[in-house]
Amino acid sequence: MSESQFTGSVPRLYDACYAPAVFVPFAPVTARAVAAGDPTHVLEVAAGTGRATVAIAAALPCSRIVATDISDDMLTYAAGHRCAPNITWRPADAQDLPFPDASFEAVACQFGAMFFPDRPRAYAEARRVLRPGGRLVLTIWDAVEHHAYARLTTVVLRRLFPDDPPRFAEQVPHGYHDTARIERDLRAGGFDRVQVARETVVGRSRSARDVATGQVTGTPLGAHISARDPALIPRVVDEVTDAFRAELADPERGPDAVAGELTAYVVTAH
Repeated sequence: MSESQFTGSVPRLYDACYAPAVFVPFAPVTARAVAAGDPTHVLEVAAGTGRATVAIAAALPCSRIVATDISDDMLTYAAGHRCAPNITWRPADAQDLPFPDASFEAVACQFGAMFFPDRPRAYAEARRVLRPGGRLVLTIWDAVEHHAYARLTTVVLRRLFPDDPPRFAEQVPHGYHDTARIERDLRAGGFDRVQVARETVVGRSRSARDVATGQVTGTPLGAHISARDPALIPRVVDEVTDAFRAELADPERGPDAVAGELTAYVVTAH
């Protein structure tokens, strides 16, 4: 996936509309896994807008966190909105890290590995910059059927585009859920011990439309829809919003609130 699809308005919409319901609930899960080894020097790759970064920094207040992303726009947004004294922001490609060997005790990546064109190469780079005994922690989405918001969005897209539905969600963020494949890639990258835990959280929002707007226009999905018919973007947002309201309504938290189960794998490689 090209970093060019995470530019312009995407970082803002991704962070404001989509991240609170989808990425924030997993941030403490990722942070706990990273903090388990009490590392003092941590590298985060594909940090996006920094939602997991601040959780890791809070879990390790005396540690140094270097947060990186290949997209300058995502990194600029993160640096302007996520502040902590122990975070340093740097542009970097996870497949070609600009750090010396054995620089970190932990490398973290929340929901970024699915976008790496060459995952064994990225894992080999993580291994190179890890000190002996270091750990790589990955959080990776399960299949689209196990993500309430992505599943319902996929149903809407199949209805609106019956001959050629955009399959971004199925193929990219939710296209790397085979744990045997993940383990093979990690071993190809030089890791010899891999642990996998399946985690489910509830992603909540007080606005079904916010989540729908973020899902459709705050991710590269919007570019895939626009390639077919840009005029349909508002209709897709409307119908996804309706689908969320119909199935995921959370009236105790507000008249337009929604809540959906989200499942991911937390992978630790030694």
